[in-house]
Amino acid sequence: MNREELKGILPHREPMLLVDEAELEEENLAVGKYTVKGDEYFLQGHFPGMPVMPGVIQLEIMAQTCCVLLKDEVKGKNTFYTGIDKARFKNKVLPGDTLVMKCSLVKSRPPFYFAQGKGYVNGKLTVSAELSFALL
Repeated sequence: MNREELKGILPHREPMLLVDEAELEEENLAVGKYTVKGDEYFLQGHFPGMPVMPGVIQLEIMAQTCCVLLKDEVKGKNTFYTGIDKARFKNKVLPGDTLVMKCSLVKSRPPFYFAQGKGYVNGKLTVSAELSFALL
């Protein structure tokens, strides 16, 4: 799915649509990608002279990638975080990097869903977390 196709399932729009492309690679594995251009709003002031993608933005990209796992359930609903657990940030994400998120659904009790994800740049782990969210 490209950005326009993602708009068909996600309520997010620019500048908060943070996935360039995403695919369901296996039944329970969504892979999303975002390439950091360097002029994003979230890099302004984070940090002067050394722009680094904030961890909360990495987690938002993870959450948006998770929505691909539930593309039929997400349509017409908003997704709200209900929890972020065991978030770990291992390496920086910098302008020019392509962040690749790999996410899977762990369990669900609609309207609540529980997922896990990992993000990589050039095969190197940058972020991992367990997420929970509600579809309302």
